[in-house]
Amino acid sequence: MTGHDPENERRLIELLGTIHRGWRYEAQDMPGLPRWWAYRYQPVTPAQHAAGARDVLARTTVRRLAQALGRQDEITHIIRT
Repeated sequence: MTGHDPENERRLIELLGTIHRGWRYEAQDMPGLPRWWAYRYQPVTPAQHAAGARDVLARTTVRRLAQALGRQDEITHIIRT
């Protein structure tokens, strides 16, 4: 599937905003780059970064971004400092 459904994506991003509140979301339409980006409001700690937490995520679809955000939540909840 090469296209995307803007209305469905908008609803999913709104849902992500209620589930993963610590992030800001943006869509980018630049060739060769992922479409969906998420930026943390608060940077991760060095320990969280070492465990794989990131301050910025980029994925090609909202669903893939949601999966990555779930993994980021796991990391930051396990490693608090």
